[in-house]
Formats: sequence, structure tokens, C-alpha cells
Amino acid sequence: MNQPPPQVTTSPLTFTQLISSTRRGARLARLLSVDQLHSWEAPQDLTERAGIVVAELAANAVIHGSLPGRSFRLALAFQPSPCLLRVEVTDSRGDRWPLVRPTNAVSDASLDTSGRGLSLVAAIADRWDTLPYPPSGKTVRAELRAP
Repeated sequence: MNQPPPQVTTSPLTFTQLISSTRRGARLARLLSVDQLHSWEAPQDLTERAGIVVAELAANAVIHGSLPGRSFRLALAFQPSPCLLRVEVTDSRGDRWPLVRPTNAVSDASLDTSGRGLSLVAAIADRWDTLPYPPSGKTVRAELRAP
């Protein structure tokens, strides 16, 4: 028989956790992500970059996306064969979408100690975007590929 070989598809490895919208929660999100990626035996470079991306997205969820009594959701989906990781952070504030501050802006903003997190995410991730999360939240997601 001349049939093409069957395509082997692997479903992504997933991890999801609700985390309190606090500074400790943002730190916990990074630690959980790195630990999970180690358990999946993801490449070290991907794990390090993912740790930074999760830290920034979780910090933004805590600082800009939290409402009293609401947690944020961290979700990871890792596909080992193409070595692709999707990071999603969902918060309660769908009315406040992230904005990337221009990196070439010359002003007193260069003295600020915050406001560059999404520029860092844009530089590290292969792509990122924001989606509505009904009924009132949003999800910021980033994709990272290993070389």
C-alpha cells in the first residue's frame, strides 16, 4: 500500500493555577512556572525567558488588573516537539488594557523605575497579545519558542 505515514501529534502539556493578586502571588507565579517547566524538561533558555515573561505579566495583573477579592489565573501550555510555550495571565480588569511605552521616548520618563515591563515582554517573547476574557476580564498571552 502506498499510504502516507500517520501524523503523530502531541497534545500540549498544560498547567493552570489561580493565584492571589498580591506581590507574593506574582512571585509565586514565576516560581511555579519555572518549576513546572523544569518538570517538563523544557530547555534552560526557554525556562529563563519564560520566568521573566511570567514575572512581568503577573506583576501587571497585580498592579494594574486586580480588583479586591479577585485572583489572577496563570496558564502554561508547552508543546515539546516544536518547543513552543504559551503563557497566559488573566485578570479581572477588562477595562484596563496594557500599553507598551515607546522605548525611544526622550523625556523624564527615562528616570522612571517602572513602566517598561511590556517592552521587556515584547523583546523576549516571539509574540504577545491581549484578548478579552468575558464577562469583565482580559488575558495577556505570550508565545516563546526555543531555537
